[in-house]
Amino acid sequence: MCGIVAAVAQRDVAPILIAGLKALEYRGYDSAGMAVLTPQGVRRVRAKGKVREMEQRYLADPFPGSTGIAHTRWATHGVPSESNAHPHLSGRATVVHNGIIENHAELRSELQAQGRVFESETDTEVIAHLVDIELARGIGLRAAVLRAVARLQGAYAIAVMDAHDPERIIGARLGSPLVLGVGIGEHFLGSDMQALVQVTRRVIYLEEGDLAEIRQDGYAVFDRGGVDVQRAVHESDLSTDAIDKGEFRHFMLKEIYEQPRAVADTLEGRLGAHGPLPNIFGPGGDALLTRVAGLHIVACGTSYHAGLVARIWIEALAHIPVSVEVASEYRYRDVVVPPGTLFVAISQSGETADTLSALRETRARGYLGTLALCNVPESSLVREADLKLMTRAGPEIGVASTKAFTTQLAALALLTLALARTRGQPTARLDALAAELAHLPRMLEQALAIDAEIEALAARIVPRQHALFLGRGTQQAVAMEGALKLKEISYIHAEAYPAGELKHGPLALVDSDMPVIAVAPNNALLDKLKSNLQEVRARGGELYLIADRDSALDGEDPARVLRLDVGGEMIAPAVLTVPLQLLAYHVAVLRGTDVDQPRNLAKSVTVE
Repeated sequence: MCGIVAAVAQRDVAPILIAGLKALEYRGYDSAGMAVLTPQGVRRVRAKGKVREMEQRYLADPFPGSTGIAHTRWATHGVPSESNAHPHLSGRATVVHNGIIENHAELRSELQAQGRVFESETDTEVIAHLVDIELARGIGLRAAVLRAVARLQGAYAIAVMDAHDPERIIGARLGSPLVLGVGIGEHFLGSDMQALVQVTRRVIYLEEGDLAEIRQDGYAVFDRGGVDVQRAVHESDLSTDAIDKGEFRHFMLKEIYEQPRAVADTLEGRLGAHGPLPNIFGPGGDALLTRVAGLHIVACGTSYHAGLVARIWIEALAHIPVSVEVASEYRYRDVVVPPGTLFVAISQSGETADTLSALRETRARGYLGTLALCNVPESSLVREADLKLMTRAGPEIGVASTKAFTTQLAALALLTLALARTRGQPTARLDALAAELAHLPRMLEQALAIDAEIEALAARIVPRQHALFLGRGTQQAVAMEGALKLKEISYIHAEAYPAGELKHGPLALVDSDMPVIAVAPNNALLDKLKSNLQEVRARGGELYLIADRDSALDGEDPARVLRLDVGGEMIAPAVLTVPLQLLAYHVAVLRGTDVDQPRNLAKSVTVE
């Protein structure tokens, strides 16, 4: 959520800042703004709504300059409005900020008592005042920022300019990501690599507490004590093509269709004929897995659903107890950690605030070790975990996660097979499961082939205001993911339940206006599921099935049954997810919602 771009260059930076903000639109936001240091002083433009609206205001009255900062805001403190949009100014200081300042109310009261006047409702504005006070005392911008952030409690990534010093911008981070882009005669700051790919592929991933200074002629990085430190420069392989929609109408649809390749990439070089290859979790990973007596999987949203699938796999195949918990709840209760417990954190971005904080809690809780499953190699989560497995999904721009989920399932399947091998599962069974997993990309391709049928079904869902999703076993989590996708982008209220729970309450909701969507693989639970579906039919419910081609579903309306090859239990959750993603997508398109940037949501949730 929120996005930062900053630049010091030998050219006009406004086009760089605007392009960077557009590249960050996927993160979710409700207002945008930009400030540039010009020969006449700081010029600022802000607008509620999309970056394009701010851009139009700028183009109506442009102000070229070689030093500037820009921001997309996702409202936390204060409603979405122009006055609450960043950048915020106070005297000489201009600031943009991601995160939440937890002690902003106390700081605001203190500053107001000193005669400081606030123009916004945001927590960010206190930073501008704190920096300006220090600048007025005659110290330089870097020292002023260092003193200001020492007073902040909470999470932040900031970029700060001094109206009297057009040569530099200072950035700082604590609990919220910030990267430094290295150029020739120009340097940059951004919330992530995607903000900077248009201007450089050489980046430094700032560490917790770092402060960075960028100038035309160079850069410097300092730790939270102000001591000069060296951070490695990374060459990113991200391209501008990777963050372009190409031939697709929306990023979400593009990313749904990228899933076969993303899953193949996740498995490549890691899966052999007899299961996972050695050392795929990093040095010492295989030895550590032999000592695992239990797992705690912690994640949020879609990643949490992936963890629920993995729990069933791991307990069935490796006979190891697994608990799965929402990260925001894990942090605030006393968790019992039995000896030999591995902590597994799942996050698409690796910067999810609750998941990252949960990982940091493990240091005092006696875990055997920590494992990060993540899509961003340079993220905080990956850097701080003992073991890691990258999902290789590539950039995911649509706020509603799609290929992140299926690649997480692929990675968790590798973990399951690796744990099963350490527990002496029969080789023939593991070989068969490995072969099944290797076929997953092809099965995903086949699932995409029924897109036109799903689009036709979507038209029936469009006028509804509520929907119920059902599944059994691993498909319960698939149903939860399907409900989440539908509510995220179409704004239809959707809930998911284990099908066996239907008669314990949800059945009261079922009538002719309530579509009930069930996933029905041809497995040992199919007969139980059919009994549950009969309960829906008897109440006049509008029933839709996403079913295995071989599932015996006599008596169902063929127009309401979508059939596809699902595969075995190891790959069925990923395969059955694809039709539900496409269903949510087509319903949202027909309802005219903003598919890629649904209201009130952010892609990377970097605040608690």
